[in-house]
Amino acid sequence: MCVVTAAADDERAGCLVGFASQCSIRPPRFTVWLSKVNHTCRVALAARHLAVHLLTRDQWDLAELFGGETGDEIDKFARVEWRQEYGGAVVLRDAAAWFVGSVVERTDGGDHVGYVLEPVRWDEGRGGPLLRLSDAAAIDAGHPLD
Repeated sequence: MCVVTAAADDERAGCLVGFASQCSIRPPRFTVWLSKVNHTCRVALAARHLAVHLLTRDQWDLAELFGGETGDEIDKFARVEWRQEYGGAVVLRDAAAWFVGSVVERTDGGDHVGYVLEPVRWDEGRGGPLLRLSDAAAIDAGHPLD
């Protein structure tokens, strides 16, 4: 599980993502899939860079904020520490690790949009076991697919 954040046109968004993977070694590429019903997907459509964050298992509250709330109703970033990074990307200060990726391509995958990213900046923070899908299974999605 990871949290993906986007910023465009003076708007910030972020959501918990379960569909993400490295997709190329040369050149290095990573793909995240954002649900079309999410506020984050709509902001990401205009973003040139996205930030991808790994969380540790003890950061369940952060996972719940970004997975269980919707940016259509609250400002998630008012509740966390963050900073602006490369290309205006929004980086969560408490993440276990993060990278900013330039959006290389967007692809329609049905009910999700795939964002192919070229990593351009990264860092690591806190250590510990990473959050997995089974750890986040109890989070009710802020924008469930009906």
